[in-house]
Amino acid sequence: MMTCIIVDDEPLAREGIASYVKDTPFLQLKATCENPVELLQLLHEEPVDLIFLDIHMPRMSGIDFLKITPRPPMVIITTAFPNYALDGFRFNVLDYLLKPITFDNYFKAVNKALEYHQLVSNNAALPAQKDKPGADYFFIKCTNKYEKIFFADILYIEALQNYVSIFTTKGKYIALLLLKSLEENLDATLFIRVHKSYIVSIDKITSIEGNELKIQSHSIPISRNYRDHVMDQVVKNKLWIK
Repeated sequence: MMTCIIVDDEPLAREGIASYVKDTPFLQLKATCENPVELLQLLHEEPVDLIFLDIHMPRMSGIDFLKITPRPPMVIITTAFPNYALDGFRFNVLDYLLKPITFDNYFKAVNKALEYHQLVSNNAALPAQKDKPGADYFFIKCTNKYEKIFFADILYIEALQNYVSIFTTKGKYIALLLLKSLEENLDATLFIRVHKSYIVSIDKITSIEGNELKIQSHSIPISRNYRDHVMDQVVKNKLWIK
């Protein structure tokens, strides 16, 4: 069970989300408030797992709250202004709901929160270190069990905030790990960073076209900052020309 607080200066908006929370079996509403000043007091009295946070409010905006709170609970932004999405994600909010909020969009967002909450609660293990000779696998903790991941099975890895999705030939695994931590423990001759959010297996790349590469049926973006390095490491020494 996760606990939550709704922060919005509009009574109808608070009531709408509160009714959705009431129909969500894994969420418990602890309080509602009209602005982040009230929220700060509530958090001081009793921490919660999730905040539904409006942007435009009296006394203090939702963005101002995020600026002064270095480690807030999970935050789902709720606002009528789509131009604030970028600001919100700059502060690592979990999701962004545009008003009027449908139950379908709300439920997708809270399920993402539940998934992340379970990963944090289960304290996922770090991968095996490179200095262990002969290791061709590592373990990660997925919800309530440990999964063995063979390096040879990995297709690519995608970063999602403070956790990663590891796509393999056997399926997809989600773990509470930072992409940077994985990158430091992967063999640089076998894996390459192609984007701030992606690491791929070099052997699994089937084609590169423009700013995108293919691994089986998956399309992976190559960012401008990594493109030259990718071409040098993946293509240059293997390119047959006339």
